[in-house]
Amino acid sequence: MNPLLQRLNPYPFERLRALTKDIVPNKDLRPISLGIGEPKHATPALVEKALMGNLHELSGYPPTAGSPALREACAAWMQRRYGVALNAATQVLPVNGSREALFALAQTVIDPNKPGATVVCPNPFYQIYEGAALLAGADVVFANSDPARNFAPDWSAIDEATWSRTQLLYVCSPGNPTGAVAPLEEWKMLFELSDRHGFVIASDECYSEIYFRDEPPLGALQAAKLLGRDDFRRLIVLTSLSKRSNVPGMRSGFVAGDAGILKDFLLYRTYHGSAMSGVVQAASIAAWGDEEHVIENRALYRKKFELVTPLLAEVLDVKLPDASFYLWAAVPGGDDIAFSLALLAQYNVAVLPGSLLARDAHGINPGRGRIRMALVAGVEECLEAAQRIVAFTRDYSRTLTSAASIN
Repeated sequence: MNPLLQRLNPYPFERLRALTKDIVPNKDLRPISLGIGEPKHATPALVEKALMGNLHELSGYPPTAGSPALREACAAWMQRRYGVALNAATQVLPVNGSREALFALAQTVIDPNKPGATVVCPNPFYQIYEGAALLAGADVVFANSDPARNFAPDWSAIDEATWSRTQLLYVCSPGNPTGAVAPLEEWKMLFELSDRHGFVIASDECYSEIYFRDEPPLGALQAAKLLGRDDFRRLIVLTSLSKRSNVPGMRSGFVAGDAGILKDFLLYRTYHGSAMSGVVQAASIAAWGDEEHVIENRALYRKKFELVTPLLAEVLDVKLPDASFYLWAAVPGGDDIAFSLALLAQYNVAVLPGSLLARDAHGINPGRGRIRMALVAGVEECLEAAQRIVAFTRDYSRTLTSAASIN
């Protein structure tokens, strides 16, 4: 067996299942889950129509590079969304969702034979970053989120010696779970570090189309263009239709950026067996070409956050994020696991303890004391969940106060 498999850590939901296995939730209340970030809005009709109308594509093997039409559709979306012109033949590559690509990219760019091969990623983080690095034979170093900067990663905590060993940097903007968006100044600093040390930047932008302010989040390729880096050297952006178009089951996205890296990535994927079904390609073309369903989707999220955020802010330390569909809230007492387990038992609402999304680094676990709530269900269900959380938190806070007074 591959010994590197032993380096992997349990997935957050696996750890949560172990923690909750003996809990019997309140049967008088229907279960509501805010734990998993799986979009629950309706799949757009145009996507369903494209899927059904292209079933004949199942009769042939699809090319790993995707069809020219799909690559052109992806490039056209990048031009409309970010004002970035890409060569669809060399700077765009369809992938089976950003998760698959985030993992595979590490296997392509990391050289484990170089001493001290290192991957840097934010903390808290999407666990694929860590798993991809470990299975590529690299060590992982974490940049903790900084509450003083709206929970953006504190890249300054990484010293020059670590940067010199770094081969890959994962950036998530908008972030999971914090929703923080990297500004142009941050990208400039990261690009300069990449120039100095030669590492690749992988920018995970799967939440880019769910935002709450008039200005859409800045993308990495957009930032590079604004800074005169038109060749996108050592920069790869990864995005997906899952959140944008409510089609997580399609597993469809694309990567874009440095043509040299994408050439090697295509070679890896040819052997990896990662070709996207022609049926999914056709539906993806339809989805990338339409913005109306995205606007409607974003409006639904905005409505939920407008209703839920001020309600939860009455009892929790929480505020509207820059983007994404998560709320990142501090809990009374600072024990995110105890809070989450009691909430499930008493009010049948599932949330994800923040400490399960992070690692101990720089002396702390930056997720400890917080919970992640994914507002992916319908408006009424999310509102009901918020009302239950408010009622629970008031009781929980009173219990903590009483216990403290006794002690």
